[in-house]
Amino acid sequence: MNVLLVYAHPEQRSLTGALRDFVVQRLDEAGHHVRVSDLYAMGWKATVDADDNLDHEPGARFDPSQDSKWAFANGRQPADIAQEQEKLLWADALIMQFPLWWFSMPAILKGWVDRVYAYGFAYGVGEHSDVRWGNRYGEGAMAGKRAMLIVTTGGWASHYSPRGINGPIDDLLFPIQHGILFYPGFDVLPPYLVHRTSRVDQARFEMIRDELGQRLDDLWRTTPIAYRRQNAGDYDIPALTLRPELVPGQAGLWVHVVDCDG
Repeated sequence: MNVLLVYAHPEQRSLTGALRDFVVQRLDEAGHHVRVSDLYAMGWKATVDADDNLDHEPGARFDPSQDSKWAFANGRQPADIAQEQEKLLWADALIMQFPLWWFSMPAILKGWVDRVYAYGFAYGVGEHSDVRWGNRYGEGAMAGKRAMLIVTTGGWASHYSPRGINGPIDDLLFPIQHGILFYPGFDVLPPYLVHRTSRVDQARFEMIRDELGQRLDDLWRTTPIAYRRQNAGDYDIPALTLRPELVPGQAGLWVHVVDCDG
């Protein structure tokens, strides 16, 4: 299988860097083909601007969506964007690896998403009507592929528990897993988490490698998170609200997961 690892950490000698090297080695030893987009090492340009459309006229008003649409449709994107899109199409699975900074991904990784997920490539595709609202949330260019997050945090696991001060980790990662990965069609696997990174000694590092190695070995056997598919009948279209008979009286992020009420 083909695996794309998109990696975001500025220090190669960090714990995150050591885990990246382990991921590549483990997948390679299992016979998979691995490509790595190391965003800091690449000097990835994180900001969306008019230069992302090679046909943008100097002085003309910049419309991020429409310029992106034109550039993608006409083959006028910068090479760095087109190359990352090619990697995504090549991959059978995407792994995003990053430290949790201020309750989200590092800005450079968000900038990778902002630029690579062009209009017509990752969004703005498919029929929009009274019965469908585009190819997204379970459909789209990434349908049939798998995705998983590897996330490190400085806080304790309890800080990210259901009653923890930082909020449940599943809620914090929902915009990434549901909004960035499931949106264009990926089957999203449960994340692999490493908490309290400043307290990882050699013994714990070996335990982490064992756990993560098993997750990588099971990459194509693990059951994905059962997010509800947008066009499969659970949502009223075009309002795109969950049908009232499903988990009645409940609201929030996790009503968008099948059997969220247990």
